[in-house]
Amino acid sequence: MVTIKEVKTKKEIKKFVNFPLNLYKDSKYFVPELYSSEISLFKSTNIYNETCDQVFYLAYDENNHVVGRIQGIIQKQFNSIHNEKRVRFSRFDSIDDTQVSSALFKAVEDWAKEKGMDTFCGPLGYSDLEREGMLIEGFDEMQTFEEQYNYPYYQKLTEDYGFQKEIDWVESNLTYKEECYEKICKLSDIVMKRYNLHIVSQLKNESKSHFIDRVAPGFFELLDSAYAKLYGVVPFTDKMKKSIISDFKLILDTKYILIVNNEEEKTVAFGLCFPGLSDALVGTKGKLTPKTIIKILKAVKHPRTADLGLIACDEDYLNKGIIAPIIKKVMELFALEKVESIETNLNLEDNIKIRQCWKYFNERQHKRRRSFVKSIE
Repeated sequence: MVTIKEVKTKKEIKKFVNFPLNLYKDSKYFVPELYSSEISLFKSTNIYNETCDQVFYLAYDENNHVVGRIQGIIQKQFNSIHNEKRVRFSRFDSIDDTQVSSALFKAVEDWAKEKGMDTFCGPLGYSDLEREGMLIEGFDEMQTFEEQYNYPYYQKLTEDYGFQKEIDWVESNLTYKEECYEKICKLSDIVMKRYNLHIVSQLKNESKSHFIDRVAPGFFELLDSAYAKLYGVVPFTDKMKKSIISDFKLILDTKYILIVNNEEEKTVAFGLCFPGLSDALVGTKGKLTPKTIIKILKAVKHPRTADLGLIACDEDYLNKGIIAPIIKKVMELFALEKVESIETNLNLEDNIKIRQCWKYFNERQHKRRRSFVKSIE
């Protein structure tokens, strides 16, 4: 027998956050979220409270042991923009038991139905910068800090409830292809001169924090416009922007940031990478102990791997080769910073233009994630 309870008390919040840490304690591929960030979801200061309705549930067995969890999110921004009535599920974790998973899904579906929703989809978070998609290929691959690991049986649990594929993302591991470096450097120089573009550099004696604050407005303006039509994406509010900047300043290094502006100082392209933090966080339960902080800072300063976070190009510059300076920057992480490999993170399977960029590297497509959908009955 399975009992579903809504998460309300501090004790229940801890159980919700701790469940995946216990479920994956023996997995060498699971990279935890930061514990403090997960706890903050339940606070009144959660920036997404203004744009989302949400609910959290735990599943208990007959011995009152937690055997599953799930979050339901009604992203009101997305629904308003697209004139839809969708509810998303996120932070779904369960033992391999259809009775447990179905009870969790039903709890969110019933909650959403009462609020007038007609479509159930996920896994999706509050925004595109949250972890999203269910892993369906690549279970023996290390996950990145930006994405979530799950066991192979999750797909069956989800499909058994009536979910079907809506969209897939693929991920690739890239290594250096030396013969392409000179070619991409020449192409980058041609493009930059032809369209009178320049790279925004960190000024002498300018702090990392000030540089990030300086380029952030143009970055977010382009991010919103370039990603507007992509699956599940919502525009960022001012509070979201401030929170994102604050969260990433610790792990960002300016050598991983490429901002391309035109002669009018409008940002027309950017590339953003993160030092790979997987090795530093595996086995830590996401808690920032002094030892973990030292490992993170070491990974930031001397990364063995890197994660490709975001790439964007202004619509007016599409098909003009402006991706070349971004690819050059990524290749320099190999050539100059001695990074061993780079993870692309999620690329929509039908986003052929971005996936073609990886031809300049030795590419190994090694993971696939899926977002599912079903009608609410």
